[in-house]
Amino acid sequence: MDIFLNVLGVVFLWLAVEYCLRHQTAESLDDASMVPFADDPEVARRVELATGKTVKAVAPEEAKPGWINLEM
Repeated sequence: MDIFLNVLGVVFLWLAVEYCLRHQTAESLDDASMVPFADDPEVARRVELATGKTVKAVAPEEAKPGWINLEM
């Protein structure tokens, strides 16, 4: 009985992931994998050199006049 429930849990997890990703294309998943590197231009450049894939990097936010950026 325990093995049956484990197999049922794995099958349910597999079907849930397949259901959530059903409208995704290979290109959209590839773009999503590059998002964590988009906010640091230096890291984005290194990832582009290492993988050959384009990272759509954004410039870091500039401090507004009268505001300071805190390093955390």
